[in-house]
Amino acid sequence: MVHAYILIQTEVGKAAAVAAEISSIPGVTSSEDVTGPYDVIVRATADNVDQLGQLVVAKVQNVAGITRTLTCPVVHL
Repeated sequence: MVHAYILIQTEVGKAAAVAAEISSIPGVTSSEDVTGPYDVIVRATADNVDQLGQLVVAKVQNVAGITRTLTCPVVHL
């Protein structure tokens, strides 16, 4: 199982709507709007890195209002 945080920048005024829509995507365990350089932080899980990539590219990035994403996989050192 792969866990990741997805940091999202949105168009001005779209953070709440983006967070709400993303929260309904299968594989997303939490989605919250925040302040700072990113507007939404998402926690997601997938069976492997390939499925995580598909989740981000095919589903998350297709949500209207997103301008940029940064995916940070969780590592256990």
